[in-house]
Amino acid sequence: MNSNPFALRPDRPPRPPRPPRDGEPRTGARGFPFIGAGALIAVGYMDPGNWATALAGGAAYGYQLLSVVLLSSLMAMLLQWLSSRLGVVTGRDLARLCRERNSRAVTLCLWISSEIAIVACDVAEVVGSAVALQLLLGVSLTVGVLLSAVGTLAMLALQRSGKRTLEATVASLIVFVGLCFVVELALARPDWHAALAGTVPGPELLRNAGMVWLAAGILGATVMPHNLYLHAALVMKHAPGGTRSEIAGALRGVNLDTFVSLSIAFVINAALLIVAAAVFYTSGHRDVTDLADAHRLIAPLVGSHWASILFAAALLACGLNATVTGTLAGQAVMEGFLRLTLPRWQRALLTRALAMGPALLAVGLFGQHGSNQLLVASQVVLSVQLPLAVFPLIRYSSDPVLMRDWRVRGTPLVLAWLSAAAILVLNGALLWQVATGA
Repeated sequence: MNSNPFALRPDRPPRPPRPPRDGEPRTGARGFPFIGAGALIAVGYMDPGNWATALAGGAAYGYQLLSVVLLSSLMAMLLQWLSSRLGVVTGRDLARLCRERNSRAVTLCLWISSEIAIVACDVAEVVGSAVALQLLLGVSLTVGVLLSAVGTLAMLALQRSGKRTLEATVASLIVFVGLCFVVELALARPDWHAALAGTVPGPELLRNAGMVWLAAGILGATVMPHNLYLHAALVMKHAPGGTRSEIAGALRGVNLDTFVSLSIAFVINAALLIVAAAVFYTSGHRDVTDLADAHRLIAPLVGSHWASILFAAALLACGLNATVTGTLAGQAVMEGFLRLTLPRWQRALLTRALAMGPALLAVGLFGQHGSNQLLVASQVVLSVQLPLAVFPLIRYSSDPVLMRDWRVRGTPLVLAWLSAAAILVLNGALLWQVATGA
């Protein structure tokens, strides 16, 4: 009998997988076995924390911070590629490798910091979903916070119909958000030449303290530490004990899924900053940082009430999607670091219960304008934890003993270490400004 009280006991034993037919991948998956993990990862890059930083950056500095969005997205693609490669080749996730290769004290510290980061992400998702519900339904933010917890459980309940059902729902919401921003861009009528010029970093980015703050915030909101733990866990069973050709095939499928999904996330994040620049910066409303203020102003500025409706609807879709990723990441982190398993609905309740306290406190003390302060604060917490996930990831994925012929080396390894250095520099600038009040 399993003595672990946290283990999930299914109602009936799982059906053993059938042997693969000739020419079918040994993963036992049918159709598109590698599609789905990328979508679950991508939603973490479109959460309300991204909205807060991209909105503030576009309103305050126009298109100038598009270069940061682009570079952060490329950095995220590289790090997620490392994570997925680690999972496919080793058949283990990053959290488990950290447990196996570090002392118990270090493992516990890494687990605690990971949980804090996941709760910080969930705070942003709770607040973002609550703001969206307030804008759409007219409910109070307190009611919105409580309703967001119900929405999370409803999303996770979709897995009762199978993993593919949840993945299809997440992908459908991503498509919906993309369509919303197609309409927003058409209504905003941005200056595309200026937007293209904004993808090239300028010297002002390092001289302007406000731009440094927002650049670090965009980086912290884009490169999500819990996604690095989750991605390896989602793909690690695609080629268990496989031959060289099977591992190569699994990597090709996973890479395609990763880069396509994160490219879509980049387009949506860039569209949000472009809309903010075209609507608020151009019209002189350069102090817009609050989601509620943006919702209130966008309709009269573009001349269509649909702009505000689609803005709130897309925000809600992103908030609901991101909570699913946070819950799955929490489960992967707990299993990897501690070898404990909780049913996903219990894991969701645990994370959300910890996140609702700060969210309700901010709502009670500051009202709707406190929501943006809490969103920014959550990104500061993420910036502290991010190097603790990035450095082990690079070290393990380049380990010749662990990864064998699949280890990361050459230009990708150099770029990975440069990315880690950039994260340290920008996050250091962010934390310095927080500490000094600059």
